Order: sequence, then structure tokens, then C-alpha cells
Amino acid sequence: MKKHFKKVSQFKFLYSVTKKLTFFVLAVFIQYTASASDKSASRFGGVQIGTITYSFRSMPDQSISAILKYVIQSGLSSVELMGGPVEQYAGFPLGKDSVVIRRWRSTVSMDKFKEIRKMFDEKGVIINILKLGNQSWSDEEIDYAFKVCKTLGAKGISMEISEEAARRMAPFAEKHNLYAIFHNHGQPADPNFSFDKMLDYGSNLMLNFDAGHYFGFTGLAPTAFIERLHDRIVSIHIKDKTGLDASEPNKNQQFGQGQTPVREILQLIQKNKWPITCDIELEYDIPEGSDAVREVTKCLEYCRNALLPTK
Repeated sequence: MKKHFKKVSQFKFLYSVTKKLTFFVLAVFIQYTASASDKSASRFGGVQIGTITYSFRSMPDQSISAILKYVIQSGLSSVELMGGPVEQYAGFPLGKDSVVIRRWRSTVSMDKFKEIRKMFDEKGVIINILKLGNQSWSDEEIDYAFKVCKTLGAKGISMEISEEAARRMAPFAEKHNLYAIFHNHGQPADPNFSFDKMLDYGSNLMLNFDAGHYFGFTGLAPTAFIERLHDRIVSIHIKDKTGLDASEPNKNQQFGQGQTPVREILQLIQKNKWPITCDIELEYDIPEGSDAVREVTKCLEYCRNALLPTK
């Protein structure tokens, strides 16, 4: 009788453990699949909407974990990630000694950057572009920037467009088989400026085209530019600005209140199924009582409505 009781007790114990283990494995699986599915959370009608994390610059906590939290709270699943918080997490040295900084970048382990990628992967957020580096960096530092980029799983590093930057970055982009991605401000308003001239320096040079700045500074339709160079555009910064004929020209506005053809840009990309990520860049003044997360959420909703209009 005692032996029988003992066997029954052992059976119950094993059954209980197996049951708990099954539930645990199932919970982990559900959590994993939920995170994986979140990668399409801000993809509407085939168009990936993201943000440059510069949009959250006014938020109180600028740590990498806080920035990821802001991204998730905004409902986004893709980012152009600012390099500052990334380097800070990895132990960027205090002070402004360029020799110390250069040495750190040349020798730092990729372990912390791997941790960042894991953080974002677990939350289903794509690091599409890393904003890190420029043409004034040493060869070793540029190699480091591309190495961090590859560790994070990004397509390339972004920086301001210039002929000097294009000439300098082309061989590094080719060497690392990644993109050097150039962002514009008011340069297109200069009649001597040419995007094509910059891109001719290498096939791994691409554009982070700021449609708002392009329209605000030139008054020209961004849609025509996108149609012509769509195969050299990795991402577009989406913002709404007034035109040159406005009482306050080239002024940042809440989405839908300016004159930039934001809807037309999004729908053009959707219609042609171009693999271009559209990144919200929050630059208008945040209304009293609101914050960057709430405003980015509003911008995302505007983009969603443009791509998935209600019938």
C-alpha cells in the first residue's frame, strides 16, 4: 500500500512538473511570436513607418532603454537610431579628449552593442539605420561605425550630405558591404548642388531623403524627386512644412496643417511597392500639455490613415 501511494505521489509530482513546464514553454512561445509579429506593427498597406529617435530628444530620459520604451509607446516598429545613446550604453568615455575617444572607438568590444540589438529584437523593433559617424572621423573610427552598424543589424550609417562626405565614405561603405546614407537639409536650394554628383562616388552611397526640408527650402514637389531616384533612397524623413509662398515660409507644422504633400508621398511609395522606410521626424513645437511620444503617435496615426483610408 505504501509503495502504491508512493508511486501515485511520484506520478502526481511528475504530472504537476510537466504541466507547469508545458505552460512555461507555451508562455515563452507566445511572448516570442508576439514580439516577432510586432515587427509589422507600424507597416501599413506595405509601407514601413518608423521614426528617427531624434524625435524623442525632449523626453527626460535619454538612455537607450528609455528610447526603446518611447518607440514602443508610440506604436512604432522601425527606427533610425541616434548614435549618442548607443555609444553611451557601451561606455563612451567622459570628457572631450579626441585621442581618448578615438582609442575607445578603436578598441571597444561589440558585446554591449549586441545587447542593444537583443533589446530591440525582443521588442520587435527594427534598427533600420544607425546615425553615427562623419567624414572627419579617422579611418579606425569609420571602420568602428560600420562595425557597430553591422552588429545592430542596420542597413547603413547616416550623416549629412556633402561631396566631401561622399568621397570619404564610398570606399568604407564598399569595404563593409553596407550603406553610407546621406541626409539633406537646405542644400537642394543651391543651384550648384547635385544629389547625382554625390551618388556617383559609389554604388553603396544612398539617400536618407528629407522630403520636408526639400519642399520647404525649394518649393519643389518631393514626389517627382522620389520617382526619379527611388532606387537610391533607403528612407525618407516625413515632416509637414509650409511652402515658400506661405506667410511663414518653410515652417514646421503638425501633420496635415502644412503644405508638404505627405499623403501623396506615402501613397506613391505604396503604389509602386518601393522598399523605402518612411521615418517620422518630429520637429514642430510640441503643444502645451503634450509630449514627444504623444505627438509621434499622432503623426503615426496620420500616416496610417493616409495608407489605410476608411471607406
